[in-house]
Amino acid sequence: MSAPAVRPSRFDDTGSHHPTSARWRVSRLGPPNPLWGSNGVAFGPDGRLYVAEFLAGRISALDIATGDLDVIVPMDGPVQSPDDLAFGADGSMYIADLVPGRVWRRAPDGTYSLVSEDVINPNGITCVGDRLFVNEMKPDGRLLELFPDGGDPVVLTEGLALGNAMQRGPDGHLYYPHMVTNQVWRIPPDGGGPELVAEDVHQPVAVRFDQGGVLHVLSRGVEGIVTRVDLHGSGTRTLVTSGLKGLDNAAFDTENRMFVSSFAGGGITELHPDGRTREIVPRGFDGPYGVTVDLGGTVYAADHYRLASPALSHEGEPSSGGDGSEPAGVTTHSLLPFAHGVAADGGLLHHTSQYGEVRTHDPATGTTRQRTQGLRRPLGIAVAPDGSLVIAEADAGRVVALDDTDTLTVLADGLDHPVDVAFDADGRCHVSDERRGAVLRIEEDGTTTVLADGLGAPQGLAVLGGELYTVETAHRRLTSVSLTTGECRTEAEDLPVGPPPGVVPVTEPALFAGGMPGWARRFAGLAADPDGSLLLSANGEGTILRLRTRGPASVPAPGAGPP
Repeated sequence: MSAPAVRPSRFDDTGSHHPTSARWRVSRLGPPNPLWGSNGVAFGPDGRLYVAEFLAGRISALDIATGDLDVIVPMDGPVQSPDDLAFGADGSMYIADLVPGRVWRRAPDGTYSLVSEDVINPNGITCVGDRLFVNEMKPDGRLLELFPDGGDPVVLTEGLALGNAMQRGPDGHLYYPHMVTNQVWRIPPDGGGPELVAEDVHQPVAVRFDQGGVLHVLSRGVEGIVTRVDLHGSGTRTLVTSGLKGLDNAAFDTENRMFVSSFAGGGITELHPDGRTREIVPRGFDGPYGVTVDLGGTVYAADHYRLASPALSHEGEPSSGGDGSEPAGVTTHSLLPFAHGVAADGGLLHHTSQYGEVRTHDPATGTTRQRTQGLRRPLGIAVAPDGSLVIAEADAGRVVALDDTDTLTVLADGLDHPVDVAFDADGRCHVSDERRGAVLRIEEDGTTTVLADGLGAPQGLAVLGGELYTVETAHRRLTSVSLTTGECRTEAEDLPVGPPPGVVPVTEPALFAGGMPGWARRFAGLAADPDGSLLLSANGEGTILRLRTRGPASVPAPGAGPP
């Protein structure tokens, strides 16, 4: 079997980037993901499909015929978190910048102007000729008309139960979903009372009309359902089940071909009316964030919107759990919103959300139990020798433990910004403090001892033998720290973590927006496999890296190849 073709990645569009290490052989468990998730999509005047990448803070343009991607709105531009976009009659691109609550206009010459910052969680956005409409993704949201040349917004209606992608229908009305109540509504763009169009629609996230005027309602669920409603014909309703998990939006080209995006895995896929699919841009990891491995060797990643596994748990060996509906890159086990840190524990997976929660998920039953909430940006999580869960609570500056009765105790506080935790063979807990640039050991009395400092924004932690390993995200390198002497050594460099080299986003969007989850910062997780290798979240390119020590037996498996 030949090695897979090298694809361009969001970290390096040549596809040639690879980490360097004298001690470790590095391989990818699956191909890079070109997109940081794919959200709003719309065809531009040039015929290309424009893709909003919410988690990246950028917008790319896709040539459907060739699959080529070009970044149009960069990560270090004024837009922080684009969730949807639309084109006006003059070719201007209008962007719903969700977290800061802004709506932008990007003129055909590439200049930006702020249309409004009076919209809370702007999401669904559409143009009707020169007119611009936007709705709010929040309880009791509004649908408004905005005026790019000035003027106060006009509120058409209120009471939206989480609005999202909307569009003008062939009857001239604006159609939009209520995500919470599983309904589709419409309203005249010149004002009037909203009218219920369809109810009991499966988890609606976007409404789109094809060239024949048939309404398509996309579902955000795991089945990839699209509900087709012939509103202005027979009125019949049919379901298309695609298996594309986490659908977000869609656009129809002039030939009436339907192209869909996925918040869960990115990519762009052509979806045929009978449910067949054709991959245009491959899907993969949006992050990933935390990473872990169970006793059976299955690798799991916390990937912001889901728990997922890479294509290969070991080089050349497919990961378990595939259902045939996803590409070779990633298998989605469950859509779990805002999974960031993760730890395997027997048959269970414990995970954190930066929005304050700790949950336990049972992959066998598909059930999830909330263990606690209200924490201040919990990130890394580990299972202690006594079975309790130990969590780095970053914004509270502390490390906490959660026992089997869900009672919370503080193990250490007064830290600057703890990010991850790991236990050594003697049961001692260690924590990475990102802002302090240090790795600390937590003593039994709650005090801390500095094991290593002078590090560059250390995040993921893992113990292997007598060494503690951490990902220095500021320097993009893996560093080992001797548990006995504290000696540090660089193990691997040029890791694809964080934004692409040379790109510095202007501002990090807020964690919360209008009472809703906003934008969660990236987290480069690290885990030790019982087989002696290390697993690293390469969140700059959307893969998981496996690092094995070099030796006579360290021969690349067929088809795996180095990054």
